[in-house]
Amino acid sequence: MSNQDGAYLGVDISAKSTVLSVYKSNMDEPSTVSTILGQENFTIPTALAKRIGMGQWFFGDEAIKKSKSKEAVLVDDLYNKARDNESIYIDGESYAARELLVIYFKKLFSIPGPMAAISSIEKLVICVETISLEVMELMNFIASRLNISSDNLMLLDRRESFYYYALSQKPELFLYNVALFDYSGTNMVSCVLSRNQNTRPQIISLDVINHGELDDNHDQSFDRIISDTFGSTLFSCVYLVGDGFDGQWMKESLTHLCRGRKVYLGKNLYSKGACYAGLIKSTDKDWPFIYIGDNDLKLNLSIKILDNNEMKFLTLIDAGQSWYDANGECEVILDGDPEIEFYIQKPESREAHIELLELTDIPKNRENRTTRLRIEASPISDVAISITITDLGFGEISPSSGLTWDHTISLK
Repeated sequence: MSNQDGAYLGVDISAKSTVLSVYKSNMDEPSTVSTILGQENFTIPTALAKRIGMGQWFFGDEAIKKSKSKEAVLVDDLYNKARDNESIYIDGESYAARELLVIYFKKLFSIPGPMAAISSIEKLVICVETISLEVMELMNFIASRLNISSDNLMLLDRRESFYYYALSQKPELFLYNVALFDYSGTNMVSCVLSRNQNTRPQIISLDVINHGELDDNHDQSFDRIISDTFGSTLFSCVYLVGDGFDGQWMKESLTHLCRGRKVYLGKNLYSKGACYAGLIKSTDKDWPFIYIGDNDLKLNLSIKILDNNEMKFLTLIDAGQSWYDANGECEVILDGDPEIEFYIQKPESREAHIELLELTDIPKNRENRTTRLRIEASPISDVAISITITDLGFGEISPSSGLTWDHTISLK
């Protein structure tokens, strides 16, 4: 079980703005950090500004304010510049954009309020629109500069964050399907969460549709999208996220949404979902669901072993883990022929496909059970795993031959 005093930090970051939520074991639900005490001022512009002629930095709304009054130089589009590892010139000096993003995170984590009482960070969970290797490298860099180990860092996209948020609510809120409408960009995007209640764990699917820009009459345009999204299916709950929902333009559409369903409007769903994800992934909290997202592995990989005279399957890689931070390793003693059978299984199937890997050139003069092997499995995409097998020998009886065998296993 995890450290009781440790906090789970959920950061939802985009080019435009950032939201930070905090969750600790003594809280009923995550709390979102507001830049103004006593107010729900949750969205913090992802911007820094440097005071002209001095080494003083401002962040968020203050950065924008100081740059408007010409006291400071604004660094906008900070997230994208850091992701692309750009350099930024300010006041005649060059700065690495990712170092500036570290400053931004330090300022974010020093906002007065809930952050002050945190003794340690159990998990830093960062939620982004889309995950790529560049984003992963950037966030690993930020975490290391904040002295957070890579084991305590987790990355997820907004869809996965919605999944964790929606299913961490009271069960009546996800009795039927759940819908999310995201209007944080120029387009309206819907995401429908449905559960297959006949599987154990229940397989969750998310259906995402980009509906494009709304017509001039936002209310009618959104109302049509609601009808298209709902059809005749039952929905128990609807979440509305994004600045696009600001203002009082929803009249017909809101009446339509509220008919027999709970509707929630807010800007901190993704950061709270990130907190729940951190808690669920790092504790033994009962979680009867599995969601295979775009970044999640689509296969289970196991080998058959004999353990205390009992045949067992040893899982090296689990479906549903993020491919970029999953890996499996074990050491086995070879019994019989110089070959290893790998069992590849899709999570929704009971059938396994077997792939046989022959260990060619292994020394012939060894007695049975005197060859120890290390097997390492590292995903290279959501459907492919790279396998490396190393001959470790067997102490003085059979010195290691130094041989390694590489193989790629994939669903394709």
